[in-house]
Amino acid sequence: MTYDRRKSLRRRHLRVRRKIVGTGERPRLCIHKSLKHLYAQVIDDKLGHTLCDGTTNISSIRGKGGGSFSNAKFARQLGAELAVKALGKGIKTVVFDRSGYRYHGVIKAFGDAAREAGLKF
Repeated sequence: MTYDRRKSLRRRHLRVRRKIVGTGERPRLCIHKSLKHLYAQVIDDKLGHTLCDGTTNISSIRGKGGGSFSNAKFARQLGAELAVKALGKGIKTVVFDRSGYRYHGVIKAFGDAAREAGLKF
């Protein structure tokens, strides 16, 4: 039997998603990381709408360096930026969906920055 990292990530993601549902009062804050960028969304699962989103794949962030933008430095920046957008739309509390990623490193930096900017989860 061989270890398949993608299969394990998918299995963890589905296990987390069984327990987490975003509502209008408390939407789901979902994060995805690729090799180069980070993507985050605040989602109302009842309506199936994305309320606000953010990514490191925008020109204002890309101009600040080269290589990978999916590290802790850019995760902190994205977390703070997304929290400001969410608070601007009246969203104060969210459910954090880590998408099967372990809560350390980049994911932890993102979550801590969002909390420091005012989001509660």
